[in-house]
Amino acid sequence: CAVKPEEHIGMELKRLDNEIHSRMAVFRAETGADDLTMMQSWIIGFLYKKRDQEIFQKDIEAEFSIARSTATGILQLMEKKGYIQRENLPRDARLKRLTLTEKGIMLQENIIHNIDWMEEKLREGISREDMDTFFRVIRKMRLNVEQDHCETDRRRDRC
Repeated sequence: CAVKPEEHIGMELKRLDNEIHSRMAVFRAETGADDLTMMQSWIIGFLYKKRDQEIFQKDIEAEFSIARSTATGILQLMEKKGYIQRENLPRDARLKRLTLTEKGIMLQENIIHNIDWMEEKLREGISREDMDTFFRVIRKMRLNVEQDHCETDRRRDRC
């Protein structure tokens, strides 16, 4: 079936993705987060979500499936930049709890605000019914691609 070039799903998704990334880059620059890697941003988000729990380096390693040496380097840099701190625990001096600094907390709250703003902007002028249709259709598209990928892998003895 011939599809008009202006109706290519992949192209429209890529255009939207580019717009979102471009706007989020502006937010990152405005909040001073443009010096963070994506992994560092994810770690800040993780620590923010778990701020009422004791989180240690091993938890970061497990959550993000990264090696100890990788986690050490990332966390040292984040500490140097002032986003996190390591706190000794009185019960075991070998354990160092990871916590966000005020700078890290403020950054994450700005990120949450910006994500919420982007969600509102994306949904602006779109009815609840259309949003329901969008999510139903995009999930079906993803399933179509996942199933095809699995069938292809099965032919190669991978699935």
